[in-house]
Amino acid sequence: MKDYHQLLRPETINSVSGLSLIARVIVDGYLSGLNQSRRVGSGLEFSQYRGYEPGDDMRLLDWKMLARSGRYYIKQSEIETHIAVKFILDSSKSMLHEEDGLSKLDFVKVLVASLSYLSQKQGDAVGLFSVNDQKLFSLNPTVQKQQFKRMLHELIQVNARGKWPDNPAILDKLHDRSHKELIFFITDLYEHHNELTEMIRGLKTSRNEVVVLHIMGKNELEFGYNGPAIFEDLETGERIRVDARTMKSKYQDTLNAMISDTKELLFSNGIGYHLFNLSEPIENALQIFLKQRARLM
Repeated sequence: MKDYHQLLRPETINSVSGLSLIARVIVDGYLSGLNQSRRVGSGLEFSQYRGYEPGDDMRLLDWKMLARSGRYYIKQSEIETHIAVKFILDSSKSMLHEEDGLSKLDFVKVLVASLSYLSQKQGDAVGLFSVNDQKLFSLNPTVQKQQFKRMLHELIQVNARGKWPDNPAILDKLHDRSHKELIFFITDLYEHHNELTEMIRGLKTSRNEVVVLHIMGKNELEFGYNGPAIFEDLETGERIRVDARTMKSKYQDTLNAMISDTKELLFSNGIGYHLFNLSEPIENALQIFLKQRARLM
């Protein structure tokens, strides 16, 4: 199955088996389209071995050791090239915005599941953090083989509630300043003051890479509405009545200015930024992951 879009239904996304299937179809399809990829540790001198475990890359087997000992060994490089990959999810209520039957949160679950699966295939430690002002969930990064299943189990239980917490102290629960990390901060950047952008700025250190994946719907980007309309703030419940036709130009100017200012702020702090809409191919995120990961190697 090459086309995963038919699988993007809430009932499939919100089951472990369904989300696992989607992630595998996306990642395996993407990797099959690449040339022979560079594998962690290939072409280097090796200093130690460990026993083969199910799921290990067969290309890392030492066949000479097999011939001599009759046992399977994996070569381990002198140079530690694995990293910790953290996914920080904005699970505030604005992530319930839905277009064509797919919410931002469901799209993000597919995105994170796919990136986690690719991370694990690279031998990286993966961790998940889901944040709103009502609940903070933490699954710290580990390379254990069951981690991907744990990630999926926790992802399907993420619910969008409340708003982003206006509490700088939460940064200490998300951050490890002493290790090499690749952090994906996934959000719609809906903030009341500067609580989100300030939190993101605080994540950056000289030892990590931080990438913001900004999730928006097509209608949000293009303001695809006509005539009188009522818009509701999902986080506060506030409603406003507008004439969408006359508001469109002002809305788009304001949105474009916000995106431009945010990109400039993040870039000036050494933080990556990528805008995704809900119809964007997930494969684009995989390409971003591999490029950012290479910067930490």
